[in-house]
Amino acid sequence: MTDDHDGVPELLAAWAFGALQPADEKAVPAHLAGCESCAAEAERLRETVRLLDVSPGTAAVGNGSPAARNGSAAVSRNGSAPGVTGGGSAGASVGGPAGADGVLALALRSRPAVPRVAAHAAPYAAAVAGLRALLREVDGHGPWGTPVVHDWDVRDTVGHLIAADEQLAVRLGLQSHTPPSRTTEDTPWEEAWNTRTADVIAYERTRDPQETVATWAARAAALLATPEAVDPEPAARATTLMGVRLPVSDHFVVRAFETWIHSDDIGRALGLAVPPPPDAHLWQLVRLAVRVLGMALGPTAPPVLFAVTSGESSTEWVLGSEDEAVRGELVLDAVDFCLLMGGRYTPDEVPRGVAGDEDAVGNVLERAAALSWL
Repeated sequence: MTDDHDGVPELLAAWAFGALQPADEKAVPAHLAGCESCAAEAERLRETVRLLDVSPGTAAVGNGSPAARNGSAAVSRNGSAPGVTGGGSAGASVGGPAGADGVLALALRSRPAVPRVAAHAAPYAAAVAGLRALLREVDGHGPWGTPVVHDWDVRDTVGHLIAADEQLAVRLGLQSHTPPSRTTEDTPWEEAWNTRTADVIAYERTRDPQETVATWAARAAALLATPEAVDPEPAARATTLMGVRLPVSDHFVVRAFETWIHSDDIGRALGLAVPPPPDAHLWQLVRLAVRVLGMALGPTAPPVLFAVTSGESSTEWVLGSEDEAVRGELVLDAVDFCLLMGGRYTPDEVPRGVAGDEDAVGNVLERAAALSWL
C-alpha cells in the first residue's frame, strides 16, 4: 500500500491484532507516526484487543465479540435478503473500547482460530470466547437484571447455559453442577431440560453474577479440554441428547449453536453488538441444522429445493421425498435460517425467497421453527 490516509483505516484492526500483511508492516506504522487521527484510532483498537484478552500477533480461539452486529433489521437480522451479499454495516455504538465498529468486528470474525481443538469443537470454542467477551462488557455496568428471553435476565440466561452444557458434560465424564439433579435417565428429555434449567437458575439467583459466569466459563473450558473436543476419533461415537442421537462431535456443534443464540439474545437486550459466527463455523451450524430438519421432515414430505446463502456462498439440498419432483423452492440467509431453527423467527417473519408450491415451502418453515428448544 501507499502512505495514503484513505487506505489506512481499513487496516487498523489488523494492525491492532499484529496481523498485517508483509507489504503493509512498514507502511502502516510510518503513516501512524504522522497522522494523529489514525494513531488515536489505532490505539483505541489496540486497547480493545487487550480487553478481549487477545495478544497482538496471536489468533484468538474465539472470533466472536460484542464489537459489531450487522444491523439492517428491515431486511434481515444480519443485514441481507436471502441470496444477496450481506452488508457490513455495524450496529449501534455501545461506547468504550468494546464498542469498536465494523473494522474490528471484521477482524474478529475473519481471523482464523488457533487449532487448540478439533474442527468440530472450534465453533463452540469461538462461541464461548465471544460470550466471555460480551459478559466482560456487562460486568461493571450492572445490567445483570435486564430481561433477555423467556422470563430470564442476563444472569438467568448464563445459568441456563450451565444447565444446557451439563448434559453433554456429564455424558463425557464431567461432574454435574450444584444443586443435585432431580431428573433421571428415564425422564423425558423436554421435562428434564426444563426442570434442570429451572433448578440451576433458582440456585444461581442466590449467588453473585460473577460466580455464575465463573461456573459457566469453567464448565465450558472443561468441555473443551475433554478428549472428545480435541480428537475426532472419540468424538465419532453417537449418543442421545435432547431426544436426538448424534455423534458427540455434532453435539459440540449444538452447544455452539445455543451459546451463540443466547449471546445474541443478551446482546440485543443490552444494546451490545454481537456478530454472527465466522463463516466457516456458521456453515457447520447450517449443515447440522439441515440434517436435523431433514430427519424431522421425513422421507414422505413434499420435496422442496432448499438453498442457504451466506455472502457469495450458497448450498442446496432437497428436503423431503426423493421419489417425486420438487414442488417448491426456498432460499434463506444462513444466519436467518439459524435464527429460525433457534426460535428467534416465526415462519411468517423470516426473510425468504419462495417459488412454487407455497404449502410445501410452508411445511418446511413450520417444521424448522417447531424444532426449537431454545
